[in-house]
Amino acid sequence: MSRKPVPAQIGDRSRVEMSFEKPQLLAQLFGQYDRNLVALENRLGVYITARGDRVNLEGSAEQVAIARGVLQDLYHRVSRGEEVDHGLVDAAIAMAAEPHLDGIIRVEPGPGAPPVMIRTRKKTIVPRTPAQAHYMRALTSHEMIFALGPAGTGKTYVAVAQAVAQLITGSVQRLILSRPAVEAGERLGFLPGDMKEKVDPYLRPLYDALYDCLPAEQVERRIASGEIEIAPIAFMRGRTLADAFVILDEAQNTTPAQMKMFLTRFGQNSRMVICGDPNQTDLPGGVQASGLADATRRLEGVEGIAMARFGAGDVVRHPIVGRIVEAYEGAAG
Repeated sequence: MSRKPVPAQIGDRSRVEMSFEKPQLLAQLFGQYDRNLVALENRLGVYITARGDRVNLEGSAEQVAIARGVLQDLYHRVSRGEEVDHGLVDAAIAMAAEPHLDGIIRVEPGPGAPPVMIRTRKKTIVPRTPAQAHYMRALTSHEMIFALGPAGTGKTYVAVAQAVAQLITGSVQRLILSRPAVEAGERLGFLPGDMKEKVDPYLRPLYDALYDCLPAEQVERRIASGEIEIAPIAFMRGRTLADAFVILDEAQNTTPAQMKMFLTRFGQNSRMVICGDPNQTDLPGGVQASGLADATRRLEGVEGIAMARFGAGDVVRHPIVGRIVEAYEGAAG
């Protein structure tokens, strides 16, 4: 592999050679047409050449060190059977550039696994951004977590994965997923079909996350047995949710009264995650305040409650999604 060198940078130059024990893994590490290496070059301003089982990195000392760490991290992921895509490369770069998080997801050579991870039946989830690493730690250390930020940051997906992991290990007996259906008012009467057919389209993202973490037959069996329940928030009224992992998605579309009702369902040996984007609500303009905004204002700093905040830089979908979020946030400002 050889490409046109990147322009020389101001500052100390560094050259590092890396070698890998399993050359058969390098095609996956480098990506089709070396696209992962190209991404590293473009993002970090380094020059990379690869021959056989050796890779040479050249550029500023700081950027070469980051590139080396990213390649080591990605190589360990490939060794564990993980798929390395463009989004993961970008995420690994972002994580490596956070010195206070050094070592959170990087695995040193030899046996072991990252200390921040979620294992489900179908996959192992590791953080792709520093904010996700903070969030995943909060999911194991706090009883109630508010996950706040734009779409595409993994708020709901990571929460569902953690819920599935705890259900599998038996640390909770039930998984309860909820969200407002058809805006905050949940006006379902004009929709065709029975109640399940009315609300299922609005709960589809929760089903999608479940099927990504569990085999389809297990999802169906656990739903039939009541171990997994997916329902609109109105169905939570009057209940006490004990021994359960409870997730409220699209929480910005609740009213303050609905949010208070939901939060006070919290029971013994339970964990509750409230996900939403405070900047994007479907509530009628000027009619009611968002229950999510009201709750975060009231509960900030309360013992046992964590706030995990995400921004445009934490979007882990297609890179254009992050740029769209940044453009809208800039326009709002």
